[in-house]
Parts: sequence; structure tokens; C-alpha cells
Amino acid sequence: MKNPAPTVIFVCGILALSVVNSAAKAEVPEPFQGFDDSSIYSINYDDLTNLLETSVVDKGRSKRQVVKPAPSITGTRMKPKIKKTANEGNRFHYEGFNGNEDALDYLLGLRTSISSIPDEMPLERFSRDEQLAYWLNLYNVTVLSEIAAVYPRRSLKKYHHGKRSIFSEKILTVSGVDLSLDDIQFTILRQNYGSNPLVLYGLYQGIVGGPNIRTSAYTGSTVYVALEDNAYEFINSNRGTYGHDDKTVRVSSFYDRSSQYFPKFKSDLSQHLLGYLRGELRNRLATAINVQPNINDWTVTDLGATRQNNIGGSLANNQAAMLDSFKGRRKANGGITFAGVIVKRPRDEAKDDDDVTIDDLGRVPGEKQGASVEEIAIEDAETGN
Repeated sequence: MKNPAPTVIFVCGILALSVVNSAAKAEVPEPFQGFDDSSIYSINYDDLTNLLETSVVDKGRSKRQVVKPAPSITGTRMKPKIKKTANEGNRFHYEGFNGNEDALDYLLGLRTSISSIPDEMPLERFSRDEQLAYWLNLYNVTVLSEIAAVYPRRSLKKYHHGKRSIFSEKILTVSGVDLSLDDIQFTILRQNYGSNPLVLYGLYQGIVGGPNIRTSAYTGSTVYVALEDNAYEFINSNRGTYGHDDKTVRVSSFYDRSSQYFPKFKSDLSQHLLGYLRGELRNRLATAINVQPNINDWTVTDLGATRQNNIGGSLANNQAAMLDSFKGRRKANGGITFAGVIVKRPRDEAKDDDDVTIDDLGRVPGEKQGASVEEIAIEDAETGN
């Protein structure tokens, strides 16, 4: 149970951009307002999961250790500056996409495929949890494709703010509605999920100073378990919280940028963090006078090619094998299928000739896509296989 929040003083950076405020005040577009929690439909993200399993290095839980600096270059007095966050957070194999047009095209195709799913099945026909997983996956694959396109940029700060921001530009079209990543975060997700801050931990920012990119896609059946896991990891890392002194606790500037999720910013954020924070720092936060949302690390979450602590190993040198491992399934009429809508039938429901399977992007008739082991067993029993 979350403890009551203490009285604290927050020192906030001036990061509330007008585009974020506009997104927060906007109404959720009509195609994204409805839910059907009795829905029998779910979305298959096998190819996105395959990409993530292949390309994401899971660094594990933070031990709050500072990475050791590399030896100084001979003949110089310059000492490398090492951030307390440098050894934390999952990493994505952006190196494998650098100059690799086939890989970039694949990533863009996956993004287009997911954004097109509502053209085949309106989102209002999915459950609330299924829609949450959909928006998180679309958001994240869009961030991946946008960053891969500008890689090997090491600092992504200017792509978060200002004229080059990939978050404020309307770069997506879903159900005929032009959307920005900020629209998804501050309008659709915030309003449809009651400003639940847990949603924030599913929004990959492309930088070390943000929530983790996971090794598998979000799914409607497990989305909240995954978000809880990401929240615990981030909050209990130097990227999320850090003890400055006896009176001050520093927290990530990601919370400042996401302040719309904390209507009473001081008390709401403190109470939220206390629900997940563990160890000595939790006690310090409970009695802190100052809480400063100023932990920043704008470094791209690559394997290390843009800095000295390369963690890629053989993965970073095997681009051809990487690309081949996540090629999508071939469609009957040519091209590649990335994602599909599957029907979840109850165990006692017999399949007859009137049943309709909804496929997106040309699934081969009769091919199973993304069903769970239980669903496959049900379908096999029904078809006599």
C-alpha cells in the first residue's frame, strides 16, 4: 500500500512546452474513444517481439553503481565525465540499422503495419487493455524508427525539444487521424486511462534517462504486469531517483516533462514514487524537504558505439544475421505480414463455417498467427489437427 505523501518542495525545470499543453487540453479523437471489454479480439505482435528479442540487450536491475571511467588519453589532462546513469537501462542495437537500408525499411514497415491495424478492425472493438498495449507498441516502434533514421547521433536532446522534436510533429496517421507522439501520451493515453502514471513506463524515449525498452512487445493480457516491472526498475535506478543530500532527493526530469499525469504535482509524484521505491532512499524521500526533477541523460540507448563503454560484443558485428532473424512472414499475395488480429474463442465454443477470422495485411489462409499455446490447442482440437 502506498504511504501518504510528505510535504515537499519541488524545484522544476521550465520544460512544459506549448505543444504538450495543447495535446493535454485536446479531446480524444472520436475513433479512439470507445472500448469493448467483452471483446474476443486481440492483436498479434510476434514480429515486433522478434525484433525486440533480437535487438534489445537487457541490462537487468540497476545496482546504482557508477561505471568506471576509461583511461585518460596519453598527453592530455582531460578526464572523461561519467554520468551516474551511464551503466543503466536496456540498450537497442541501433548500430545494426546504421546505413542498413533493408533494416531501416523493415522497421518503417513494422511501424506502418501497426498503425494500419485499426483500418482492418476499429479500435473500439478491442478491450481497454488491448488498446493500451496497442498505443504503447505503436509509440515505441515509432520512436525506434525515428531514432534509427538519425543515428549515430549520441545526444538526442534536440530531438525531444524544439524544431527537430520527433515527439511534437504529427508523424503518424491512425484511422485517418494525424497524430504526434505527444498526442498519444498527453491526449489519448492520459484521458482514456485517467492520468494513470503507470502508463508512462511503457513510453520508451530513446534515451538512457527514460523508461526501458523491453525485450518483447506489450500485449493486452500482460500489459500492466510489464508496466509495473518497468516502473519498479526505473524508479529504483539512478535514472529515476538519486539521493543528493539529507534534505534533497533528485528525480528524473521525465516526470517534469510528464507533469500532466500528476494533477497535484508535488503530492501526486511523491506518493507515486513511494509506492515503488525501496531501500534507504525511500526513507530519505519520505522526509525530504526538496525534490528536484533534474536527473538528465539524453544519451541514445545504443550498444555503445557512440561512447567508450561498448556493450554490444558480437551482436554489433552481425548485421546480416540480425536482419535475417526478424524477417516477417510472407503474404500469399506478396510482401510481408507484420501484425494481425486474432479471435480468442472460448474453450466450449464450437467453430462452424460462419466463423470469421480478421487478418490484417494479407495473412495466409489457415496460418496461425500469434495465438497462445492454449489458443493453438483449442484451434487444433476444433479443426481435428
